[in-house]
Amino acid sequence: MGKISYYSPEGMKKLKEELDFLEHVERPRISNDIAEARDKGDLSENAEYHAAKEEQSHLELKIAKLKEVISNARIIDESLLDTSKILIHSIVKIKNLLNNMEFTYTLVADSETNIKEGKLSVNSPIGKGLLGKKVGDIAEIEVPSGIMKFEIMEISRA
Repeated sequence: MGKISYYSPEGMKKLKEELDFLEHVERPRISNDIAEARDKGDLSENAEYHAAKEEQSHLELKIAKLKEVISNARIIDESLLDTSKILIHSIVKIKNLLNNMEFTYTLVADSETNIKEGKLSVNSPIGKGLLGKKVGDIAEIEVPSGIMKFEIMEISRA
């Protein structure tokens, strides 16, 4: 059994849309590429055929992994979550105590991570270091460059 991951309804929808695209658009395209390459003759020296078969095996692996993620995914009912401490899908405002810069992040599952949108994985060093903290707490988080200290300023939900 795979690892359980928690998603927002939007995150689960994106996973299912990606799987649908891979199964109903990419898979038929690659099958067509294989058929066209097969029609060109000798398969032992047909680079197009071998490339298409390789692409097909990568696609099938990606589909299998995505199906496993979806089967182990759970949608979070955010109305039941405690807003007094940082959990997955918390929106957290933190202040770096070294330079006093403030950041706002939403903690999300790995596949929803997008730093440009302020979505930080709960499995990242900073995400792990923030989990369970409350407003006013100081999180000391080990990152590759050393220990960073963040003060928890606000915790909210979308």
